[in-house]
Amino acid sequence: MPLPATRRKTTVTTFARTAVLVLLTALALTGLRATPAAADGGDVTWTVRTAPNSYGADRSSFSYAANPGARVEDAMVVSNRGKSPLTLAVYAADGFTTDTGQLDLLTGDKKSVGIGDWVHADRTSVVLPPGESVEVPFTVTVPDNATPGDYVGGVLTSLRQPDEAEGINVDRRLGIRVKLRVGGDLRPTLAIENLHVDYSGPADPFASGDATVTYTIHNTGNAVLSARQSVSVAGPFGWLRAEAGRIPSPPELLPGESWKVTVPVHGVAPGVSLTATATLTPLLTDPSGSTTALDPVRATAHGWAVPWMALLILVLLIAVIAGAVLRARRGRARRKLREDVRVRDAVEQALREKQATEEAPEAEKTREG
Repeated sequence: MPLPATRRKTTVTTFARTAVLVLLTALALTGLRATPAAADGGDVTWTVRTAPNSYGADRSSFSYAANPGARVEDAMVVSNRGKSPLTLAVYAADGFTTDTGQLDLLTGDKKSVGIGDWVHADRTSVVLPPGESVEVPFTVTVPDNATPGDYVGGVLTSLRQPDEAEGINVDRRLGIRVKLRVGGDLRPTLAIENLHVDYSGPADPFASGDATVTYTIHNTGNAVLSARQSVSVAGPFGWLRAEAGRIPSPPELLPGESWKVTVPVHGVAPGVSLTATATLTPLLTDPSGSTTALDPVRATAHGWAVPWMALLILVLLIAVIAGAVLRARRGRARRKLREDVRVRDAVEQALREKQATEEAPEAEKTREG
């Protein structure tokens, strides 16, 4: 599909001799033809589209399957829809996924190692009078030692204009995506990394709370992949399972790219121990456009969902019980001590009485003698 038209600003100072490109805007393009990219004043407008040939008449992008060492020939049509002549630079660049999930292309000052290095147009610039179109042929030359798998980039047209009001140079780009699948061992693989679960519950010990599950999707294979996602959180032994709602699909990830995911799960019971499970079903799209679901990938992580209010009540209850037991033990100890003293006094009294009884006859005999 046509790639976004982008503006890139260059700060101009009296000391600077080189341009610093900064992304200003990205306009989404829909349909089979590129939506015109217009300058602020509307005086510059041009479009790009795929050329009709043996690959098709109305293509949304360039897509090929080729073996290492192969050579592919195709063309792009550039049209000047404005009222002024246009001079546009033409070049290819590697693609990458932005933080917003959109495909972007490297700027002209960045080195490409895939599509941007393998695609060569038959000219580096085009000059277009108003209302005219030109077909720009290009070739895709796959190196003999190319690694099997998917490569994504684009063929770009670029217009650089000065903005005297702001003292900057604006680099506006409009291009079409190029996707190439190099033949060989295709290994479409996604991995779930850094899975983590956090719990946040209300003060009510009997109310459910919310869990937040975070993880990173990593394309560890050599094919462009998207995925369907599902997340659940359960208590001990899989009890009290809560499912996340609908999770947006991640963007198509190029080989080696990663995408961070944060999923809220509501209605999670505070079961002390939590187990979060994330499941990915990779989606592989072939050059014809059909999509195949691959075997699911799962990962689990453990966390805590402690009902602090209930725990506090339990601690207080244990303290009350422990205090009652301690008081009971102390009471029994005091009663035993009093009983021991009473028995000892009774024994001593009995011994004194016995001794007195034994001494009385002896004293009587002494008086008679």
